[in-house]
Amino acid sequence: MKTYLVTGGAGFIGSNFILYMLKKYKDAIKVINVDCLTYAGNLENLKEVEKLDNYKFLKIDICDKEAILEIFETYDIDYVIHFAAESHVDRSIRNPEVFVNTNVLGTLNLLNAAKIAWETDEGFKPGKKYIQVSTDEVYGALEGDEGYFYETTPLDPHSPYSASKTSADLLVKSYVDTYQFPANITRCSNNYGPYQFPEKLIPLVINNALKGEKLPVYGTGKNVRDWLYVEDHCKAIDLVTEKATVGEVYNIGGHNEKKNIEIVKIIIDTLLEMLPADDERRKHLSYDLITYVEDRKGHDFRYAIAPDKIKNDLGWEPETPFSKGIKLTIAWYLENMDWMERVTKGEYQKYYEMMYTTGK
Repeated sequence: MKTYLVTGGAGFIGSNFILYMLKKYKDAIKVINVDCLTYAGNLENLKEVEKLDNYKFLKIDICDKEAILEIFETYDIDYVIHFAAESHVDRSIRNPEVFVNTNVLGTLNLLNAAKIAWETDEGFKPGKKYIQVSTDEVYGALEGDEGYFYETTPLDPHSPYSASKTSADLLVKSYVDTYQFPANITRCSNNYGPYQFPEKLIPLVINNALKGEKLPVYGTGKNVRDWLYVEDHCKAIDLVTEKATVGEVYNIGGHNEKKNIEIVKIIIDTLLEMLPADDERRKHLSYDLITYVEDRKGHDFRYAIAPDKIKNDLGWEPETPFSKGIKLTIAWYLENMDWMERVTKGEYQKYYEMMYTTGK
């Protein structure tokens, strides 16, 4: 039985990954979920697996060096899947120190603990691997409508968030190069799907639209992102873990480029399509809710990621077109409005008001 240490497993992508893996492999694997439960971590996401014998949750901060070392001393970890990170660009602009601490020093703690546990006089124990889950934002921005990020694209981060993720990637690369540490790096485009915290564009727009509240759009709304359905991402990480050659880097993209304003309008149109004719929330839904706000500092214009390498090497490609994925996502939120209500209370509301009070 392989044992997976999943960091940040109570967050959006991490919880989806755990659910996917335990559904696919059932009791053939063991999952240890490490999460310090910041505002974006929610154990409610994992209710359906929390009582399984092969699943265990540990409330630990990856910046706690001793606690991380103890995990490797206690359990025979085969795979580390490292999701845990501060991930919201806006928050990084306001408080970069937190991002450096978690994303860089936390990653270093994991690398050192895994190295100590896995290294022998003859090299590293066979069958061990560390997966650094990163982001396309480490490449910077594409200007104009042409071109893509490839694994060979120079790293050129523009925000404190992307700089901290770049630093973590380079640490992982340095361990591969220096120690022959068994690791891979994956870099994904914008994920969407169930359990995403509503500071991110798609769940934020869904939540606000259903309440008839303003839909904040940065600048002109013409910034472009590539969208990847979260389950497709989970499948790719599983494949990289099992089959990728140590040291390789893989871009994981969705082939779903959309302008931000397109996303907002698609959500409004799809809600009108999906809500019953007698649903009171329909009367609020229109493009009139769209409110342009002051643009984000250093706002990258376009991200577009080429997943050619992972298709050629491992046979992975995105399965979910945006037209299908957005309906699956909206359906999940419509069925789980109580979840949305709980996560948007308290501190999130204070943050929301702070970030989106400047209208045009």
